[in-house]
Amino acid sequence: MQRALFLDRDGTLVEPYHYPTLPEHLRLYPGLAPRLYHAQCLGFALVLVTNQSGIARGYLTEDDLQVMHASLAANLACFGVHLSGIYYCPHMADGSVPQYARACDCRKPAPGMLLRAAADLCLDLRTSWLIGDILDDVEAGNRAGCRTILVDLGTEAPPESAIRRPNLVARDTCHALDLLLGIEQGEKAGSPVYLPPSWRQSAVSVAPAS
Repeated sequence: MQRALFLDRDGTLVEPYHYPTLPEHLRLYPGLAPRLYHAQCLGFALVLVTNQSGIARGYLTEDDLQVMHASLAANLACFGVHLSGIYYCPHMADGSVPQYARACDCRKPAPGMLLRAAADLCLDLRTSWLIGDILDDVEAGNRAGCRTILVDLGTEAPPESAIRRPNLVARDTCHALDLLLGIEQGEKAGSPVYLPPSWRQSAVSVAPAS
């Protein structure tokens, strides 16, 4: 079984954009692709897991999303980075498009996308990681049994339950990958654990990630 690196899309793999609908809206963060390539060389399957409620809201179709993801995959391929899987949730309970307006087990914080990817790709969730920019991502990863890293975009309040607590918090996605790659290569932490400024007065801790 292969270990995976699960990646949220908007705000994690690509720069934030309010309901992107076109390929050009998906802009990779600078410096990210070489780190993803390094992770791939260490044996990680790179898997995208993304909530796409814009489909349920009627902002785009699944065909539109496929075009966007094909462009994103092609951009990554220019750096030798291959996505082993792309999983998305088009649902939203109060969506305006009837076929997608329902509760589901795939919308994060539910772990459905990760569990499906594990079954499809023969992944070992216990040796896998998830990187995301909101605590719903973290909860999905924790519920699936992965180690988790929160990318701090300054949007998340301190977690109120253990299931939403990440193993690590990073300043940005490049920092998250540097932390992950260092741990996987046996490096010891050389600096204090990073916490978002708003968490530092809340006695919030992170779980060991080694």
